Amino acid sequence: MAINFDSALGIHEHAVNARVRRAEVLANNLANADTPGYKARDIDFRSMLEQAEAASGFEMARSHANHMSVGDGGGADGELLYRVPQQPSVDGNTVDTQQEQSRFMRNAMDFQASFQFLNSKFTGLSKAIKGE
Repeated sequence: MAINFDSALGIHEHAVNARVRRAEVLANNLANADTPGYKARDIDFRSMLEQAEAASGFEMARSHANHMSVGDGGGADGELLYRVPQQPSVDGNTVDTQQEQSRFMRNAMDFQASFQFLNSKFTGLSKAIKGE
């Protein structure tokens, strides 16, 4: 019986990749915190995950008519979206350093959780191959 990594790893591989991409965008925002006119960007994680679910065959289904629909994401294909500033600066820069640092740390914790899920999947596959 052949092992299909897409079905064995589930959505966790895509979640780790999405978290890495978001970390790059948030780090770019922090690096440009003092650049006049720079507009803070972010990735719509939900739309990236929905795209990965559709590509992997892990689509969510509504089991009852009263359940909420899943397709209300903002950007398609995980595109970069501009963030609406809470308090824009005089020079037109929309990066709020404290909020960006908070988002970056939250993303790092989410990455760690996704990575641990992915690691446990590989550990389970390794044990299955060894017959443990």
